[in-house]
Amino acid sequence: MPNGLLLMMTDIDSVNEADFNRWYEEEHLAERMAIPGFIKARRFTALEGGPKYLALYDLESPEVLQSAPYRHVVGAGKSAWTRRMETQFVNFRRNVYVGLSERTR
Repeated sequence: MPNGLLLMMTDIDSVNEADFNRWYEEEHLAERMAIPGFIKARRFTALEGGPKYLALYDLESPEVLQSAPYRHVVGAGKSAWTRRMETQFVNFRRNVYVGLSERTR
């Protein structure tokens, strides 16, 4: 079981939605998955409720988010495309979790 989970949720104006989805698939997911300690990334869209978009990142531990590679991509190494997309987020939520238990079928 991964020891950490990063949750991101946001809405995006429909005029920016195509760019948002292209950014996520072409840049953002690959960038995150290149960071040591990121295990898996998944994206979802809401069938009901909101925000509309949800991304879940399984982490080796929550401390991955304090690592130099992660701090770089959210700081000095943040791309222009990411900076532009972040200004478009509406109802943005970001939460970090530590694992408690897991069951599979």
